[in-house]
Amino acid sequence: MILERVQAPVRRIALALAGTLLVLNALYLFTRGVIHVGSLAPAMLGVFSLGLAWRWPAVMNWRTTGRWREWLWRGAWLGIILWLLSLAAFFWTLTRVASEPVADNAPIQAILILGSGSPNCQPSTTMESRLDEGLRQAARFPQARVLVTGGVGLGVDCSEASLMADYLIERGIPAERLLREERSASTDENLAFSKPILAAHGIASGAPMILVTSDFHLLRALRIARKAGYAGIHGAAAPTPRFIRYNAWLREYFATLSSWALREF
Repeated sequence: MILERVQAPVRRIALALAGTLLVLNALYLFTRGVIHVGSLAPAMLGVFSLGLAWRWPAVMNWRTTGRWREWLWRGAWLGIILWLLSLAAFFWTLTRVASEPVADNAPIQAILILGSGSPNCQPSTTMESRLDEGLRQAARFPQARVLVTGGVGLGVDCSEASLMADYLIERGIPAERLLREERSASTDENLAFSKPILAAHGIASGAPMILVTSDFHLLRALRIARKAGYAGIHGAAAPTPRFIRYNAWLREYFATLSSWALREF
């Protein structure tokens, strides 16, 4: 009983602190135009933690009024712990992902750059990082066509591909070297809708290519690409901006589960 009285305030403070940090993290990302499951999930978890800290005595009273409630409480915490362990394992896996080595004299025919968020019709920091990596690959393989892929996002009237093309042209990529795919809304569609565009320019889906995307996204994107028939594709990882890194990893965790469920790879 005495131990419980000592532990209760500590647990409430820990929950309140964790909830506050999670909510502040989400609010910061919202102000930067980053609104996806990687920012929404921390917001919801933060609000839940704050609510649990606020109502802790009532929750503890509810918990002790029935044996099944005690088991439900323990089961819920066990589920949270197992989820956090799976999340930690996934994050560790992402830290091991790197660009695939490709010789400078490789006969690369196309460089595919995948789109990423365009709040207010401006390239996001993640998109800029991918484009900068695409510029490096384009310099390495001047014979390759550069295909930018990404459709129109929610709340905007511009396609990601058009923003990406403008960014590359401003930095020296000739407009005639660029190909655009402007209908896709997912990684699976990025790659599926790019196929006929490449084919129309004499590039088979099995030809040697470079796929440029964020480091956290590369593993899943390559799996989807290879299942879609891009047999000669290699990955180039763009670094994820530090301020959004763990939120992007969280988003990728759920996206990977979704892709697995939908049999995209």
